[in-house]
Amino acid sequence: MISRRTFITVLFTTCFSLISWFNFTPTAHAMGGKLPAINQPAPDFTLPTNTGDGKISLADLRGQWVVLYFYPQDFTSGCTIEARRFQQDLPKYLEKNTQIIGVSADDIDSHAEFCDSEGLKFPLLADTNGAVSKAYGSWIGYVSMRHSFIIDPQGILRDTFVKVNPSIHSAEVFARLEKLQSADL
Repeated sequence: MISRRTFITVLFTTCFSLISWFNFTPTAHAMGGKLPAINQPAPDFTLPTNTGDGKISLADLRGQWVVLYFYPQDFTSGCTIEARRFQQDLPKYLEKNTQIIGVSADDIDSHAEFCDSEGLKFPLLADTNGAVSKAYGSWIGYVSMRHSFIIDPQGILRDTFVKVNPSIHSAEVFARLEKLQSADL
C-alpha cells in the first residue's frame, strides 16, 4: 500500500513533468508579453466601446492624459474592486485632464451591463481578439492581464504598472499621474 506522502510526491512530480514537457513555463507568460517602451509613442488602437459613438481610438484622446488599464473580466471580484476605485476617483482624474479607459476581452454587451451594475462613467473597450492587449504586453491566453499605463497628451507612454493590487491601484496611479504632470510644468 502506497503512503499518502508518496502519492502526493508522485502526483506533484508527474504534474511538474507534464508542465515541463508541454513547455508551459509560467515565467514565459508572467508579463503577458513585451511591454511597450516608456517615453515612446504608446501603441495606437481603435476598439469598440459601450459608450459614445461606439469606438474609441487613442488618437481621439490627444490633448488629454489617459490612464489605460487592462483587466481580466467584467464582474469578477478583483476587476469590480478596481473599477469601483477608478470610478470613485474619477472626479479627481477629470480635474487633472485625464481620461480613464478600461480594456478587457469581454464584448460590448458585457461592458454595458458591468457599467450599469457598477455605475461606471468611464468607457470600457472590447478587445475580444486580444490585439491591443498583445500590443501592450498584457495578454495571456484568452484574457487581458491586470496592467495599467499612463499616456500623456501627446500620446507618449509615461508609466507602466504591472504588479497591481486592485484595492489601492487607482490611488497609486493618481499619485504617479500628479508627479508626471508636475514634472511637465
